[in-house]
Amino acid sequence: MKYLFVFFYLSLLLVFKGQSQNMPEKKYGWTLSAQTFTFKSFTFTEALDKTVSCGLKTIEAYVGQEIGGGIAGKIHYRMDQELQGKIKRLLKEKKIQLIALGVVSGTTEKEWQEIFEFASAMKISTINSEPAKKFLSLVGKLASQHKIKVGIHNHPKPTRYWHPDSVLNAIDLAKSSYVGACADIGHWLRSGLDPVTCLKLYKGKLKSLHFKDLIPKDNKFHDVHWGTGLVNILAVTEELKRQKFRGNISAEYEYNWKNNVPDVTASIQNFRKLISK
Repeated sequence: MKYLFVFFYLSLLLVFKGQSQNMPEKKYGWTLSAQTFTFKSFTFTEALDKTVSCGLKTIEAYVGQEIGGGIAGKIHYRMDQELQGKIKRLLKEKKIQLIALGVVSGTTEKEWQEIFEFASAMKISTINSEPAKKFLSLVGKLASQHKIKVGIHNHPKPTRYWHPDSVLNAIDLAKSSYVGACADIGHWLRSGLDPVTCLKLYKGKLKSLHFKDLIPKDNKFHDVHWGTGLVNILAVTEELKRQKFRGNISAEYEYNWKNNVPDVTASIQNFRKLISK
C-alpha cells in the first residue's frame, strides 16, 4: 500500500509538471482563453475548434454568434434551458470551458437580471461589461448575489470607460468586491494611453483582461503577434505578477479575420515563452 501511494503521488507530480510546462500561466493563477469575437467570421462551434487548435481550453463568449454544428440559434443570455443544455454538451464534447461572457450590458433591470441568471446557469465566472452609470448599483448587487466577477471594460476614446479614472469611479459606485476592471490593453494604446501605467492604477481591482498587441497602419492600429508590436508585453506581464493578479486573460485578435488561427497560435506561444523565462 505504501508503494502504491508513492507511485500515485509521483504520477500526480508528473501530470502537474506537464500541465505547468504546457500552460505556464497557471503558475501565476492566470487562465488564458480565446475571446470568440476573434473568430466572429465563423460559428461558435467552429470557434471552439479553432480555440483548441490555438492551444487553449477556455473561452470568453460574446452575444450574437451563430452556434452552428447543427444547433439553431445564437449565443445569447436569453437562451432557454434546452438550448443551454445543448451548449453545455457541445462544450463538454470539445473539452472546453466557458468561463467568461462579454462585452455585454443590459439596458433595463430585467436584462441585467437575465444576464446574471444566464451566467450563473452556465457557471460563467466573469462578465465583462460597460454598464451605464444608473445601473452600477444594481450590477454590484447582482454580482454579489450571484458571486460572479464583473470587469468594467474600456473601449477606445471617446467611449464611456476609455480612461482608467472613469472605470475606477464606476467600481466605487458599484460597491461590490466582485466588481472591478477588465483591462483591454490594446484599446488603451488606441486611446493614446500607456498600458503599463494604466494597469498600475488598477492594482487590487483587476478582474480580467482583453489581451492584444498592435502596430499603426494607415492612421489606424491593427493586431500583430504578441511581443512584436507597441504594447510592452513583457512589462505588462511583470506588472500582473507584481499585483499578484489572479484571473482570466482573453486573447482578442481583431485582424486577418478569415485566417487568424496562426496569428493567435503564435501570440499564445510567444506569451508562454515570455513568462517561462
